Amino acid sequence: MAPIAPAATQRLDRWLWCARFTKSRALAARLCTSERVMLGSTMVQKAHQAVRVGDRLTLRLRGVERRVEVLALAQRRGPASEARTLYAETASPTPLAEREEVWSPLLVADDDELAPQSR
Repeated sequence: MAPIAPAATQRLDRWLWCARFTKSRALAARLCTSERVMLGSTMVQKAHQAVRVGDRLTLRLRGVERRVEVLALAQRRGPASEARTLYAETASPTPLAEREEVWSPLLVADDDELAPQSR
């Protein structure tokens, strides 16, 4: 009997967990559904989104935006050294505070307006 070939796709939440971007698979699923993960140029809506070798992911977590390329699919959740072989950083991590500075609100309240009123 021939050995079974490994799957060509994997669930995104499982891959994120195995690559050690999150501490639990439940957190990985929540990350996928919170619109903080992009697969290519598409916002991920569901945790069961299929990921393949060569896909590019944009992750917004812990105040940093990370861009990674999937190099391999996970067989198991191993040590950190094994997890690092699953992806490659395509750009250096960017703090989200820098990226959000482009937008500014139209109406800005003065500090005096926010202070409690004394009678």
